[in-house]
Amino acid sequence: MKETGETVVRTTKLPSGDVLPILGQGTWHLAETPGRRKDEIAALRIGLDLGMTLVDTAEMYGDGAAEELVGEVIADRRDEVFLVSKVLPENATRRGTIAACERSLRRLGTDRLDLYLLHWRGNHSLEDTIEGFQSLLQAGKIRHWGVSNFDVSDMDELVGLPGGSDVATDQVLYNLTRRGIEHDLLPWCQQHRMPTMAYSPIEQGRMLGHHELQKVAERHRATAAQVALAWVLRIEGVIAIPRAGEPNHVRENRGAVDLRLTERDLAELDQAFPQPRGKVPLEML
Repeated sequence: MKETGETVVRTTKLPSGDVLPILGQGTWHLAETPGRRKDEIAALRIGLDLGMTLVDTAEMYGDGAAEELVGEVIADRRDEVFLVSKVLPENATRRGTIAACERSLRRLGTDRLDLYLLHWRGNHSLEDTIEGFQSLLQAGKIRHWGVSNFDVSDMDELVGLPGGSDVATDQVLYNLTRRGIEHDLLPWCQQHRMPTMAYSPIEQGRMLGHHELQKVAERHRATAAQVALAWVLRIEGVIAIPRAGEPNHVRENRGAVDLRLTERDLAELDQAFPQPRGKVPLEML
């Protein structure tokens, strides 16, 4: 397994100019098994030590239990962390967005989020959600807002609304087996100088037994997961937020930052995991 001796992770920028690491830590499915809590807390803390200071969570994860776990991890390290959480679409009225954020802040034990996302598009109007975000910005309870699981048509509509151009990021499913965003959504975000956040960047491990992926990993004395992560991170402005519930898994993820894939590697992976020929509907997990 490729190891790293550094704690500095490469960075990218939000439209505001704020800097954040290209490799963070996801928390989906954490805090669901009490017997794993100690390892999960240790894993997140080691990730912070290794420079993976972006921590992504959501009110949906474990019905708030993941936020409570993150709050325990960051209690004495809040200023080191770029903290992200999400509001469920059924809560995303103007008042509901504000109330949901305040509940998340209480669970996280902090007075602010660095980034607050609409988890996916629901039935409430985007205008109402934006108004909620703007109120939270003015109150200092969030520093930036964005969206998750929005396709190009949604983004076009969003930025055309009052205040919608303040959107800071779109968090979407992206990995070697889910390349649909390369057709139009990823270029859209790049054109708007907005980072794309990739969740499930190793497809929850389902791709790791693929022969070509393993072959590239062997060539670099790395793991298949590190190659899959390095492939996502090869693109300027893409942030990966893999979940890791135990310390060695975090260390493995961190090693991907220092892995440089060659043109040969990329060609082989492109052949093994081809991009769709045209537009496909945005995928979600």
